Amino acid sequence: MTANILTEIKDGVGTITINRPDKRNALDAATHTQLLAAFDALRRDAAVRVVVLTGTGKAFVSGADVREFQGKSPVDMLRRLLHEPSAIEAADAFPKPLIAMINGYCLGSGNELAMACDIRIASEDARFGQPEINLGMMPGGGATQRLPRLVGLGKALWLMYSGALLDSSEAAKMGLVDLVVPAKQLKARVMTLAQVIASKSPMALAMIKEATRASMRAPLDDGIRHEQSLASVIFSSQDMQEGLKAFIEKRPPNFTGQ
Repeated sequence: MTANILTEIKDGVGTITINRPDKRNALDAATHTQLLAAFDALRRDAAVRVVVLTGTGKAFVSGADVREFQGKSPVDMLRRLLHEPSAIEAADAFPKPLIAMINGYCLGSGNELAMACDIRIASEDARFGQPEINLGMMPGGGATQRLPRLVGLGKALWLMYSGALLDSSEAAKMGLVDLVVPAKQLKARVMTLAQVIASKSPMALAMIKEATRASMRAPLDDGIRHEQSLASVIFSSQDMQEGLKAFIEKRPPNFTGQ
């Protein structure tokens, strides 16, 4: 049986590749389950300091595999959405830096998955959208919540109401994408960034992510207090002592995550 999810680890960078090119990497149940397992495995692997998420072929993820929706009742869908583990929420909760390397179509649940990542870098030929409305549906993987936070309420509703597709340039201007690069340079640019991040203290990275993610869900004063408490914890880490010592000794630090 062909693996729908491929993983690779090199120099502290884990790569997860969604591998259904014949279906434009649409997320069916089997792919979803394997993606959850990949997130869990890389989360537990101390050798992995940053993860890159991408797709095979001409798509990042083209959406959910809607053929699986046929014959489902409202109760079936509600049970699935409320009670079954979500790969999108697993991406959002992933404790290590997570970069979406968007190589093509990024639609529906694919766009929702990308929005759950920390950084989105796209090729010039990528396409973005929430086309659920064209099937008489609505997003169910967080677009109504994350999209307005990224692009603003009006633009988010325009995209979800119309089902329109954006090219990479439009997505970047809107704030949906952080960086657009030529397709031939996509992997090199993403991996260069990933390796830079992987060279940093894993503990500091985790605390930065935790504090920043909390800022999206908490009032400013509460978020600052949370940041201050996490920053205080960092002072007890071996990585901070190593970072200070390396700076004074004018050498590269050797971070261990302790």
